[in-house]
Amino acid sequence: MRRRRFSVLALLWLASTWGLLVAGGASATWCIARSGAPTKTLVAGLDYACSPAGGADCAPIQAGSGLCFLPNTLAAHASYAYNSAFQRSGAAPGACDFAGTATITITDPSYGSCTYPASPSAARSPGSTSRPPPGTSNDDSNQPDLGPDSDAETRVAVGGATSFMSLALSCFVYLHLR
Repeated sequence: MRRRRFSVLALLWLASTWGLLVAGGASATWCIARSGAPTKTLVAGLDYACSPAGGADCAPIQAGSGLCFLPNTLAAHASYAYNSAFQRSGAAPGACDFAGTATITITDPSYGSCTYPASPSAARSPGSTSRPPPGTSNDDSNQPDLGPDSDAETRVAVGGATSFMSLALSCFVYLHLR
C-alpha cells in the first residue's frame, strides 16, 4: 500500500511539474544588441528591424514621442528594436541574430518608463511599425541579410537547459519512487 501511495504522489508531482513547464513556467527572454558590435552592422540591424520585413514597433524609440528614445544611443535603439522584432516573431528560433549583433538575455533590459516587451502578446500591443530614429538610417545597399535564420541555438540555450533539467529530475524521482 505504501509503495502505491508513493507512485501516485510521484505521478502527481511529475504531472504538475510538466504542467508548469508547458504553461509557461520558463523564464522570459529578451533580445538585445551585443556589446562591442560594429556600428555599421548595428545601423543595418536597426534599419532592418524597423522595416516592414523586420516588423518591430519602433515608435517608442522616435525622437520627441518615444518613451525609449533616451538614452539616444545606437546600442539602446537597436536593443529595443531587436527585442520588438524578436517578440513579434513569437520569439522564433534564429530571430535574435541580426548578423551576429544581437544576443538573448534573461535580464529585463527595461528602465524607467521604457518597458521592453517580454512576450509576443505584449509586443503586439498598440503601437506602430515605423522608421528608425533620425540620424541612424543607412542607405548602403551592400548590407548583409539580417533576417531570421533557421538557427535554433538561441532558444535551446536559454529554455532548453531548464526544461531538460526539470524533466530529468521528474523522471528520476518517478523511477526512484516506483
